[in-house]
Amino acid sequence: MPTIAGSSEAPGPHAVGERAVRMFTRVWEREPDGVWFAPGRVNLIGEHTDYNDGFVLPLALPQGTAAAVAVRDDGRVRMVSATPSAPVEMASDQLAPGRADGWSAYVAGTLWALGERGVSTPGLDIAVAGDIPLGAGLSSSASLECAVATAVNDVTDAGLDRTTLAGVARHAENDYVGMPCGVMDQMASMHGASGHLVSLDTRSLSVELVPFDLGASDLTLLVVDTRAPHRLVDGAYAERRATCEHAAATLGVAALRDVGDLESTLRELSSEVDRRRVRHVVTENQRVLDVVAHLRSGHDPRGIGPALTASHASLRDDYEVTVPELDV
Repeated sequence: MPTIAGSSEAPGPHAVGERAVRMFTRVWEREPDGVWFAPGRVNLIGEHTDYNDGFVLPLALPQGTAAAVAVRDDGRVRMVSATPSAPVEMASDQLAPGRADGWSAYVAGTLWALGERGVSTPGLDIAVAGDIPLGAGLSSSASLECAVATAVNDVTDAGLDRTTLAGVARHAENDYVGMPCGVMDQMASMHGASGHLVSLDTRSLSVELVPFDLGASDLTLLVVDTRAPHRLVDGAYAERRATCEHAAATLGVAALRDVGDLESTLRELSSEVDRRRVRHVVTENQRVLDVVAHLRSGHDPRGIGPALTASHASLRDDYEVTVPELDV
């Protein structure tokens, strides 16, 4: 099979890469030019801070999405997914928003967003496969976007760097799919590396890889499936984001990241809901910085436990985004 190119150094691309290639050859009856992999992510701490220009601390997962891709000479884009669905076909110059839906919107949207950056999309055959549980909050959509963006960047020799490609993927999700997400998911997918956390300043987009060797401390990070539905498109996410933007405007700051003294700031807000949302974002940013400082210095990772617990309490009480399964 073709060599697997990764948009991150996360482990585990080969199984899904092989699936993507097998599907590609079965459906399109030829070999792909290559196969590209991008991981999903889980966020250790820094929840709902990314769209407030704050700080986040995610890590790339072994699970991800592979895109097997080959260039065509007729200007057509053909897409197929390992999820049960029919192939989708359209002209490469007709990728405007509204032309695709479902899983294909993430692929078409990425091609459209690359075009918005000046990357001319050739005709393409694309087959995608992944092993991230869908709807589990592990950024399967960002993984798909980043795998496709990396593939097209390579086959067109566009020369975009990883941070720029993360921005392309976010543009696709925001303005093609219609999900007003921040940039954390795509940056974690593009910059993640084994044995490290991705410390990201979402305003400057500066990245620091922070060592996270739990095995050396006889610890394991468990990602637990609560089986509670994950629905970002039901309006709750957009509502929280709008509240934060309104509070920032009321306080006269560009984003809640710029809030100074918390107690005096809270007194400026008349809405109790606004006060709770602001308190979460401001305290969560500080918790991220504290955790990064602790891990960067080489201290025992057990020391970050109180910050993780406080983060969940804040999400439960001030941001009101947990469910009983998560609280357990």
